[in-house]
Amino acid sequence: MTLFAVVTLLPLPLLLAGATLGGLWALAALLYITVIAFLLDQFIDLADDGELPEGAEFPAADRLSVALAVAHFGLLALGVWAVSGGTGIGWGARLACFFAFGLFFGQVSNSNAHELIHRADKRLFRLGMWVYISLLFGHHTSAHRHIHHRYVATPDDPNSAEAGESFYAFLPRAWTGSFIAGYEMERALRQRLGRKGLHPYLLYLGGAALIILAVALVFGLPGLIAYLALAGYAQVQLLLSDYAQHYGLSRARRPGGKPEPVGPGHSWNAPHWFTSALMLNAPRHSAHHAHPGRPYPALDLPAGGAAPMLPYSLPAMATIALCPPLWRRIMDRRLARWQARSAKVPAAE
Repeated sequence: MTLFAVVTLLPLPLLLAGATLGGLWALAALLYITVIAFLLDQFIDLADDGELPEGAEFPAADRLSVALAVAHFGLLALGVWAVSGGTGIGWGARLACFFAFGLFFGQVSNSNAHELIHRADKRLFRLGMWVYISLLFGHHTSAHRHIHHRYVATPDDPNSAEAGESFYAFLPRAWTGSFIAGYEMERALRQRLGRKGLHPYLLYLGGAALIILAVALVFGLPGLIAYLALAGYAQVQLLLSDYAQHYGLSRARRPGGKPEPVGPGHSWNAPHWFTSALMLNAPRHSAHHAHPGRPYPALDLPAGGAAPMLPYSLPAMATIALCPPLWRRIMDRRLARWQARSAKVPAAE
């Protein structure tokens, strides 16, 4: 837990200094979450402790998640203030802050919210939901749990990228598809289970509208533009993660058309230690799909080559995905090799 705490909390003072002092502090915040993260992944290898027992509890993990979620709201206001020019830093520092804050929201806040919405404790769940709402992505709370986990690696999951599909084709399909599919699933669940009260989508949209109004009133038009840009940038990073983690992978169909159970081979994983800690083990994606409620410190990497591995860290691959020809040059051969290997292994019963 110490590693997770140090790696995820260290950006906070850098972001604070960058937003208020500008200059080299803003650059340092940006370098920490980009260049330094990449270099530490590449040149330092930390041994994996292996799989921890099912049902293991990590109270410190929940405390860190709560701290990161609470800090997120303060950082979001600070980021909007700095990027819009309210703190008086120069244009270069404002640009560096935009990318530094946006990357933190996209890689840390998103990963932490994803962790929280899988918690059985309703207080933790709602905290994660409000982090997503603050990034204008509240519907992901429903779509991820009810659609993505159920239909991953099938045509019914909008957030599973097809082989050969560019990120720019995937992005609008995934955003709109998950929004609609999540809404339809919530409506079906309410009808089937007789749920009463406020429809979750009214909360997602109403909460987003209130936050937009508050930002406009407090920070004016420049602040509103900065807020929308930061939220959009964070959303793009979440969708880049989905794109990279399931690109081209598909579940075989059984007789009758039902897909095989989700297995380790239906997610691309990344073993890189620093960005795994920064993203609360989100790159250990096969383990998350196998055990959605398992706390992030207990997620392990599939042993014995049971899952495909990304050649670089998840943030690095997300950056590469922005250049489709380079992405396909790197990934399509790996995908073809994995598909050929998987074809020799009988589907799970």
